[in-house]
Amino acid sequence: MCPADIGICLRLLRECRDIPILGVCLGHQALGYVHGAQVVHAPEPVHGRLSGIEHDGNILFSDIPSGRNSDFKVVRYHSLIIDKESLPKELVPIAWTIYDDTGSFSEKNTGSPLGNGSVIPVSEKLENRSHWPTSHVDGKQNRHILMGIMHSSLPHYGLQFHPESIATTYGSQLFKNFKDITVDYWSRSKSPSLLRRNINDTANMQVTGATQFLKELSRNRFRGNGSSYYENPKKSLFVAKTNGVDVFDLADLSYSKPHVKLLRLKWKKHERLAHKLGGARNIFIELFGKNRGNDTFWLDTSSSDKARGRFSFMGGKGGSLWKQMTFSLSDQSEITSKHAGHLLIEDSQGSTEKRFLEEGFLDFLRKELASISYDEKDFTGLPFDFCGGYVGCIGYDIKVECGMPINLHKSKAPDACFFFEDNVVAIDHHLDDVYVLSLYEEGTTESSFLNDTEEKLTNLRVSSTGKWKDQTLPAIDSSQCKERFIPDKSKEQYINDVESCMAYIKDGESYELCLTTQNRRKLGNADSLGIYLHLRERNPAPYAAFLNFSNANLSICCSSPERFLKLDRNGMLEAKPIKGTVARGSTPEEDELLKLQLKLSEKNQAENLMIVDLLRNDLGRVCEPGSVHVPNLMDVESYTTVHTMVSTIRGLKKPDISPVECVRAAYPGGSMTGAPKLRSVEILDSLENCSRGLYSGSIGYFSYNGTFDLNIVIRTVVIHEDEATIGAGGAIVALSNPEDEFEEMILKTRAPANAVLEFCNDPRRQ
Repeated sequence: MCPADIGICLRLLRECRDIPILGVCLGHQALGYVHGAQVVHAPEPVHGRLSGIEHDGNILFSDIPSGRNSDFKVVRYHSLIIDKESLPKELVPIAWTIYDDTGSFSEKNTGSPLGNGSVIPVSEKLENRSHWPTSHVDGKQNRHILMGIMHSSLPHYGLQFHPESIATTYGSQLFKNFKDITVDYWSRSKSPSLLRRNINDTANMQVTGATQFLKELSRNRFRGNGSSYYENPKKSLFVAKTNGVDVFDLADLSYSKPHVKLLRLKWKKHERLAHKLGGARNIFIELFGKNRGNDTFWLDTSSSDKARGRFSFMGGKGGSLWKQMTFSLSDQSEITSKHAGHLLIEDSQGSTEKRFLEEGFLDFLRKELASISYDEKDFTGLPFDFCGGYVGCIGYDIKVECGMPINLHKSKAPDACFFFEDNVVAIDHHLDDVYVLSLYEEGTTESSFLNDTEEKLTNLRVSSTGKWKDQTLPAIDSSQCKERFIPDKSKEQYINDVESCMAYIKDGESYELCLTTQNRRKLGNADSLGIYLHLRERNPAPYAAFLNFSNANLSICCSSPERFLKLDRNGMLEAKPIKGTVARGSTPEEDELLKLQLKLSEKNQAENLMIVDLLRNDLGRVCEPGSVHVPNLMDVESYTTVHTMVSTIRGLKKPDISPVECVRAAYPGGSMTGAPKLRSVEILDSLENCSRGLYSGSIGYFSYNGTFDLNIVIRTVVIHEDEATIGAGGAIVALSNPEDEFEEMILKTRAPANAVLEFCNDPRRQ
């Protein structure tokens, strides 16, 4: 009923009457709506939960069993349904479920053997056309909810559930069946000309309306973001406007390649050295910790579980190629482009340059990376991908460069900050090795960084940093602190927002909304490096980081357990979203019980499943078809203060997609937005009363060799000017309890807040 939501789909269903169409979820409801059926609230919203399906043996369900006791289980994402009593005679019910037949992934994943349901081969159905429903369908009781329909005379079908979900069984078979229906439909066409066309050409040409749609879309497209990918100039990013939101697509165009500079890499390995020097902490302090770590970075795998993180990287100001970039989006009143903003660049000599970026920061970064070439032999033999390049953070509001709607709030802190790091120290925590790396431009003099750093490491002794050894401060009761973190919203306000989210979900506006808020405390002239060192002791994490940007008066102390997205040198993309968090128990027995409760929680499984399906869709935009897979679904990982539910999604990047476009396709991370992403972001912007800033964004690197690794900025203290902020929140779903959601938000602030309070209230620092 809402043109902004349904787009051209209603016209397709009305006008493309002789083209096979399969409507899924919203498309299923649209098929009913255009023929006069009523779309109403379901008995309850069902999102990320599974149901058994009974069908009538229609050709769409060929080779698929039927019945709630069969192993045909489907994932549902909907709050609305077609009212079966309003179904017109031309629409035929073909599948249904019972309204209370819902459960979690773990409950429904123990289905009965295939033989429990009747299966009819597709070849037999194509021959005898036995896809009509049996007469008993109309007599179903009110407990039954319509899950599938077909048009009695047009090749149009609808499914209320999601066959493409990772947890739906027989999803591939459903799509194969629809393909067979399509092929069979065209093969039966009486027009000889259609037999000579392939199906795609036929679909484009048979209906005037469809051809007109394509022409309209073509006219509305324009070159957006200047986003050609220079490694393959025949492919370029096109942007179409749909209701004011950018829709990205690849189209054939050629653009000139920018000036390319060849960077060379020198590196040296120091075996079994890290432990002798006191570990990564002492190495960072000795090499880069002077002056409170100004203009330094540390991508710090501080987790004691080495299986989760093997390498740490660190560096600072110094090399001839080094530069610092600070980007802030413009006020929307200043400009016509929502991407535009101001960039400040500072080099190692202190010289500065200001630029206005009409097309935004990600476009700038893409061009910068495309202007670098490299020789693979230079990093052959290194066991890690980061060999120098861009290191820094991307704020949540950069979402406007990724197809998201205009920002309603402006961040006080910069929206992106990066160093170009030509000198890097890497630590292999598995083998205890230390690597020193230095980049230089072909034809220029090599840096002395390798030799200088080797000399410092040789002279370093654990005792030389004894003043840093006693950083583990006693735990304190945060309620006794004079200056605690103050949340932007009271408990009552936050609970009201949770209830608003649940109302949006009930009305079908979203499946899941990741509501957040900010907690603030004045710090004055705080020692941000000292705070980070204490945080990493209290709450070690595999994707932790310390960043300091002096020209922005910005420090970030991050203890994130979550990877956003990684691209390795083999072209494999990986996301590791977290959805589902509980506190650790006070005894081993209680701890194991809480871990088991998280693993079996229907609410948390639903949250996680929704984000897994969302990220499969995000990666599917930039990965080779068929390569996206989920090697780990809903694993529970344990950290110092919490248990979390984590899944892993991987896919092989298409060769003509740039690293930055991979990020653009999935940003911001789905675990911080909800699903579907676009509408969820719009709703969250309207509920949250300020910008998230760097919270919910990403920290990591874009290596000069085309790889990247980025985290999700959670469990993080952002120190900007004289204020520390900690963002926190949680995923709101139909099964949420508002009080519990508030407590989960507080839980997520506890580790970083206590680290700051313990550090600032330690008498030794007064």
